[in-house]
Amino acid sequence: QVQLVESGGGLVQPGGSLRLSCAGSGPIFRIYAMGWYRQAPGKQRELVARITSESLTNYTDSVKGRFTISGDKAKKTVDLQMNSLKPEDTAVYYCNIQTAGLGVTLEYWGQGTQVTVAS
Repeated sequence: QVQLVESGGGLVQPGGSLRLSCAGSGPIFRIYAMGWYRQAPGKQRELVARITSESLTNYTDSVKGRFTISGDKAKKTVDLQMNSLKPEDTAVYYCNIQTAGLGVTLEYWGQGTQVTVAS
């Protein structure tokens, strides 16, 4: 059974930092991308950052220069270092792992971790 477990969320003041971590377990094979998404109240879930199996990264514009994603495909882990946090970063953050192979693509999600940026 596949599980993605996130940790590292919490309450932080504006300008502060948090590091989110995600660890996958179970039969996860042929990872081609790992990422972090977030969903704020009343809004749709959006991609925050993504890293491919070739270590190519992309970020949503609002976090460029502040957030850094890193991943280890072999360990099935993906982290998100968040600096200079702003109140608008407040959301539930979800870890995501995508696999592909033999014509089949699969997607796994974590349960989400709350990040609140407030003074």
